[in-house]
Amino acid sequence: MTVLVTGAAGFIGYHLSKRLLEDGHQVIGIDNINDYYSPDLKFARLNELGIARVDAELEEISCLSEVYPNFIFYRVDVSNAKALRGVFKKHPIDKVCHLAAQAGVRYSIENPSVYIQSNLVGFGNILEEVRHAGIDHLIYASSSSVYGESKEVPFSTDQQVDHPISLYAATKKANELMAHTYSHLYNINTTGLRFFTVYGPYGRPDMAYYLFTKAILKNEPIKVFNNGKMRRDFTYIDDIVEGLVRIIENPAKDNYKIYNIGNHKSEQLGDFIATLEKYLGKTAKKELLPMQPGDVPVTSANTTKLGDWVGFQPNTAVRDGVQKFVDWYKTYYNV
Repeated sequence: MTVLVTGAAGFIGYHLSKRLLEDGHQVIGIDNINDYYSPDLKFARLNELGIARVDAELEEISCLSEVYPNFIFYRVDVSNAKALRGVFKKHPIDKVCHLAAQAGVRYSIENPSVYIQSNLVGFGNILEEVRHAGIDHLIYASSSSVYGESKEVPFSTDQQVDHPISLYAATKKANELMAHTYSHLYNINTTGLRFFTVYGPYGRPDMAYYLFTKAILKNEPIKVFNNGKMRRDFTYIDDIVEGLVRIIENPAKDNYKIYNIGNHKSEQLGDFIATLEKYLGKTAKKELLPMQPGDVPVTSANTTKLGDWVGFQPNTAVRDGVQKFVDWYKTYYNV
């Protein structure tokens, strides 16, 4: 089938695109390649998919790799309705996996307008194109951040999530509400996935584990918020992709579904850092700091519903995932 993947130059989008291509599907990838973090890493991901550096908007690039002749990439911002519509008109698309978004909890406090434009306007544009193109299934990225400071652990999709504590979380909750409305009004299958702290090779360099790795190798101090007492449900990228692929291939019978996708095991940040230290072979210099605005003390996913539907729940142990990330990091940065 033909799958449109937004955010194809991003962390999850790159890995998903690669898996879909290797499974024999056609992938239409779009990304605006913004500079929230270094575009060099985004171009490196695209190069892995056989796409040369591209700077012009809405410029179709023939796949340069003979390995992936079924991949086409466009540099398009989802908030640009006209450009997005052009992509949808060029290709008969079967499924849409919408992963493009302005990421980052803390950055949303500093630059809220960027989140409004990308995560709300952009998502609205995607919904409209899916509706008019008659596409039968939209899968989109939500976030564990919608749970806010919930004390009900592990988090279940049956919980009320009406009190986000960051604008990023609020936009993700809004996406779920928008999807619900389109499912109800236009009979569109929509599946939202609340991702829990995704990590792994080619990951986002603004994420804590990436920043820790860089600092530890340079003998620089790492900032450990909440004095290291935060707990996170660290989920390895391959598990996220496996879940996505199964949902793409097996849409739920209900028009509107929300699933948690996490490792269903919460790890203390200090233990995660200790695992990093083990595989880096170096000890971190820790700067213990209080909780930051917008952060939550714990995330933990109840993934029973996901497992019941697609027969899979993430299960990669942190020690295995961290080792794979460290091996990639050392190779990529030649350290």
